[in-house]
Amino acid sequence: MSRFTVIGARGFIGGRLSAALRARGDSVYAPARDDAELFDQDLGTVFYCAGLTGDFHVRPFDTVEAHVGFLAQVLKRGRFERLIYLSSTRVYDSLGEAGGDEADRLVFDPAAARNVYDLSKALGENLTLARSDSRGVVARLSNVFDWTPDAGGFLSDLLARARRERSIDLPASAPAAVRDYIQADDVVAGLIAMADGRAEGIVNLASGRNLSNRELAAVFAQAGWSLTLGEDRPVPPAPRCATARMRSLGVAPRDPAAVIAQALADPQFFQG
Repeated sequence: MSRFTVIGARGFIGGRLSAALRARGDSVYAPARDDAELFDQDLGTVFYCAGLTGDFHVRPFDTVEAHVGFLAQVLKRGRFERLIYLSSTRVYDSLGEAGGDEADRLVFDPAAARNVYDLSKALGENLTLARSDSRGVVARLSNVFDWTPDAGGFLSDLLARARRERSIDLPASAPAAVRDYIQADDVVAGLIAMADGRAEGIVNLASGRNLSNRELAAVFAQAGWSLTLGEDRPVPPAPRCATARMRSLGVAPRDPAAVIAQALADPQFFQG
């Protein structure tokens, strides 16, 4: 039985990960932020899942504290064997279609307000890789989705609406806009494989497919839903995430379009 510590276990991914580890018989310590015992015991392999996503715009200082401040304390004071830091493939955004590989050199505009998220994740990555005595690795998560109530993000919110509505209006969504989506179970499998396989460096946890809103609407239409998108307009080119390192750990991410189609085809999915 392995020993794991999940920091951020109350969140979407941290909660799923904790449940999956316990289900296979592992010991899981899920400390609260103010747990006085955190730095007084052996933590085993630490999954650092703490972070902010959708509300980072209005909580920039909390974002930095979650992504960097508390991480620094764990790296400085914690007794652990390994630490896996959950970052984001959003760090590739400024590279456009040329980005998406773990070896890319990242570029950020420090004056852009939205970059508090990207910059804090990048600094968290740096601390993990350079200040952990070679015990730290980074998982860059793409746009994680599911249709359960605890999931968040554009596609998760859309699927939640689809459980109640057959016709959905998305006026702010450009048909050509693309995202790399990955279902939550594939992310959890990738994180566990990173721990078990003793991954090194940075690993993208992504599907490797950029799914456009237009393609997404077609998947829904084929299953009997109607998505009305906004006006067609040019959108910035998006990175395409490499998945070779994830696959080398024995985890093959599923095609998000196929996963969505399968969910919509379930007779129990629509509850409206």
